[in-house]
Amino acid sequence: MKNIIKLVVLVLLFTACDDMFEPALENNRGLEAMYNEPTYAQGILANAYILLPYSSAPQSDVATDDAVTNDNGNDYLAMATGSWTASTNPMSQWQGRRNAIQYINLFLANTDEVVWSKEEVINTMYNDRLKGEAYALRAVQMFALLKAHGGWTAGGELLGVPIVTEPETAESDFNLPRNTFQECIDQIIADANTAMDLLPLDFGDISDGEIPSKYQSIGVTNAGDYNRVNGNHMRGRITGRIVEAVRAQAALLAASPAYNTGTTVSWEDAANFAADVLDRIGGANGLSADGHTWYANIDEIEGLASGATPEEIIWRGDIGQNNDLETDNFPPSLYGSGRVNPTQNLVDAFPTVDGYPITDPSSNYDPQNPYANRDPRLNDYIVVNESTQGPNSDVIVTGTYGDNNDGINKENGLSTRTGYYLRKLLRYDCNPNPEFDTNQKHYAARIRYTEIFLAYAEAANEAWGPTGNGGNSYSAYDVIKAIRERAGIGLENGDAYLESVKGDQDAMRQLIRNERRIELCFENHRFWDLRRWNVANLNETARGIQIDEPNGTYTYSPIDVESRNYADYMYYGPVPYGELQKWSNLEQNAGW
Repeated sequence: MKNIIKLVVLVLLFTACDDMFEPALENNRGLEAMYNEPTYAQGILANAYILLPYSSAPQSDVATDDAVTNDNGNDYLAMATGSWTASTNPMSQWQGRRNAIQYINLFLANTDEVVWSKEEVINTMYNDRLKGEAYALRAVQMFALLKAHGGWTAGGELLGVPIVTEPETAESDFNLPRNTFQECIDQIIADANTAMDLLPLDFGDISDGEIPSKYQSIGVTNAGDYNRVNGNHMRGRITGRIVEAVRAQAALLAASPAYNTGTTVSWEDAANFAADVLDRIGGANGLSADGHTWYANIDEIEGLASGATPEEIIWRGDIGQNNDLETDNFPPSLYGSGRVNPTQNLVDAFPTVDGYPITDPSSNYDPQNPYANRDPRLNDYIVVNESTQGPNSDVIVTGTYGDNNDGINKENGLSTRTGYYLRKLLRYDCNPNPEFDTNQKHYAARIRYTEIFLAYAEAANEAWGPTGNGGNSYSAYDVIKAIRERAGIGLENGDAYLESVKGDQDAMRQLIRNERRIELCFENHRFWDLRRWNVANLNETARGIQIDEPNGTYTYSPIDVESRNYADYMYYGPVPYGELQKWSNLEQNAGW
């Protein structure tokens, strides 16, 4: 994928966009040029990769109860505190996703005419693979569009977005109504299914005895021919395995409380789609042993071959060599800007090491020693007072008594507002000190297996209860037990708390949601989860902790840090105001 982007995308940005419409500008190449130039043709599809809706930074988390930011100009801060409108919407996916879909539709409308190879069987394999990528990418782009803009209208109808499956031209009717949410889900699943029929499960070199039967039947006898099209050099692009996971994500969204009365997708459907992904790695037994710290598994990251993925990762972004995340989020004493500050709300969500919530009398939680005997993931994901960070394991004092700039609410504007700093996503061995220039390898985890495990647990619990499996070989209970064991929870007491709730669907629901909150924190899931669950946490005040040491004894004082100001209708995002002004057939979601 990198090679395509480097070689052709810049050219396409200056030529292909104008040629989408007639009349074309003089001296610009038309789309017909792609028929005999495969590189040019692939460049059109490459734009859909460039416009993928993923981020390596925890952007939307600062608009939830999990984090705040110390950047007063942050768009998500403005959104969460009362400035979210249909005209000012940092969560909007409308333009980027629709642009990507236009490129995809252009590609699909023309790919059968492209001479990918003068050898017929090679040509067929290339065309299959690239069409499969296009359908898969359209499912990805549509899913992001639907999450951001699907919702209930004032008339009580659950709508999605306009479905566009043909390239638009100057003669197209752009004044399209929104399709129903159900129709959009059907389109995503249909595109995913088509993609899975065309794509290999994974890209990789094979031997002669492993050639797929559909290609043997058209005369492919040499594995080298297959590898030329689908071999190791294609790793990193979208695959059948990836789009299978996207289908599971879409089904979970549709089955969720905010949408399920307007769709036919059931919790059983969502669970079984997730099981399709998980069965390929052995179900609950396939959970990666160190997958919860994927961002800090240094040897693993340094040793990744081009396009290869660790056990935990279904799809990742390209590896970059930088220290951007550390520069943004390390404490100021480590040359960072401390931008993302985890909340006390999130810290309180981590149980004790025995597995009990800290509000449970059996937890033995001590509010005067709040970080002792806690879930090990707390220290994996969050820098708490007097824990260490950075390449030299510096002690970070977030209390008021520190003699550096890391303490809460220092006047430098770079210190924490909550008493906590971010650790997750960051490499401890990175040094943002400009004198050292220590850039390190990073990648964005677009889809993790743990996310799909949690999707299965949520859906299976709703469909069949905590220990039911609907014919699969594992239950919600089995998945949550595996996730907590991996984290080091309940190893001494058999996870007595989990055992106590495995017969209670409501209690298991809360535990699953809490495990999802912990495992996926700072990966841009929380905002969407709160909305699809339709729960009150969206408006929960973000809290912090002030730690004093007046006479050598620590005192811990909870503080309110930032009020949230979301109206009830904001559980569903708006259609952009500018689009409503242009197109009379678009209907806005209620309240906007």
